[in-house]
Amino acid sequence: MKIRILTLGLLYLLSFQAFSQNLKALVGGTLIDGFGGTPIRNSVIIVEGERIKAVGQVGSLKIPADAEVISTEGMSVLPGLWDMHVHLMLNGHSDYTHWDTTYLDVLESVIMPSSAHQLLMAGVTSTRDLGAPLEPSINVREKINRGEIPGPTIYVSGPFIQKAPYPGTEAFRWGVNGAADARAKVKKLIDAGVDVIKLIDQDQMTLEEAKAVVDEAHKYGKMVVGHSHRPDEIRIGLQIGVDNFEHTGLSSAPEYPEDIMRMMKERAAKMNLGPLFWTPTVEGLWNYEYVRDNPEKLDDPSWHLGLPDSIIRDIRASLRYPGRMSYFQLTPVRKPTLTRKFAQLKESGVVMLVGTDSGIPMKFHSQSTWNELDVWVNQFGMDPLLTIKAATYWPAVAMKVDKDYGTISEGKFADIIAVRGDVLRYINLLQNVDLVIKHGKKVK
Repeated sequence: MKIRILTLGLLYLLSFQAFSQNLKALVGGTLIDGFGGTPIRNSVIIVEGERIKAVGQVGSLKIPADAEVISTEGMSVLPGLWDMHVHLMLNGHSDYTHWDTTYLDVLESVIMPSSAHQLLMAGVTSTRDLGAPLEPSINVREKINRGEIPGPTIYVSGPFIQKAPYPGTEAFRWGVNGAADARAKVKKLIDAGVDVIKLIDQDQMTLEEAKAVVDEAHKYGKMVVGHSHRPDEIRIGLQIGVDNFEHTGLSSAPEYPEDIMRMMKERAAKMNLGPLFWTPTVEGLWNYEYVRDNPEKLDDPSWHLGLPDSIIRDIRASLRYPGRMSYFQLTPVRKPTLTRKFAQLKESGVVMLVGTDSGIPMKFHSQSTWNELDVWVNQFGMDPLLTIKAATYWPAVAMKVDKDYGTISEGKFADIIAVRGDVLRYINLLQNVDLVIKHGKKVK
């Protein structure tokens, strides 16, 4: 009888513990909820299972007696960050040709999971992967969704759609030959399960081909993300209905031409079409010279996460001479144009999204996102609250998942990060995120 009572008591304690683990209360921090309004001091966030149950303040929102209490005293609490332009298939190596030929076979098993894990540890709980082989893109996304590997919620484009792939890149760049072929390629990606369509070099296609890409994607409710490196890429992209442009572009030209600004403003004014989104990806250009001259960040071990020693050594060797990389030789001429182009984007009425091009040479997934926010705030004078909104609320709207993501509010998935200190005064505190919760589970 005594043994039976002890057993029942143990079962009761175990069941009580399991129940209480389903309920969390984040208490005491300054809440920046993602909507862009005044932060909530002494905040309380109740999380039940995967979702946010209630949001309030100490003294007005009751904390359930059986909740696991997580103190956020002295911390800024905000939605998990989004990075709207990453390349999971890349890890900062300086030689694309070498990387693509050496590691193509381990993208799914090693490279992309490593990139995803690094992003999550950096407080990025949602991200958009723009350009990788189709099958690994889908498989890595699904493995994360099933909880088999750690990573953000990922939205994938699979291969780029362009006029003709560069030699040796056919696995992740698909060329088109005529409007019918363009529609067929887009349909193949959509049937495979991609979330967005990535279009580049649209100025090298016929207008019929480029329009077929956009029309086919829109037919199935998929947004089209387009490059904006050259003036005609933007002009044609606006003409055919690209939803989201990437990069500031235009190389070392000092500003966007007047006709493009006029087109951007006209498109931004069409409220019935929704916002015109733009992802500037400025951090890599802005910070290149600093990193070249102060390469300590290249030694940060955070980017080693998930990579075998052999690949770490290979990446390190490729970065031995940061000042010699052909990839960045024009950057010192491009950098002075960024302030003006960023200001023009703000003036045009587009909705800017935080994205980084993470994975390109010297840009690691563990570091890129906070650096982008830092440049927006401390170099371009962007309001910190609006910068955070561009990395939380607006990305969720762009991806049409704002019912579930993007803000800390009732009913949404509990994707929450916290950092000690005031990120509205010191945005670079995000380089060391203390707490990461994804779908209600503490992952850091």
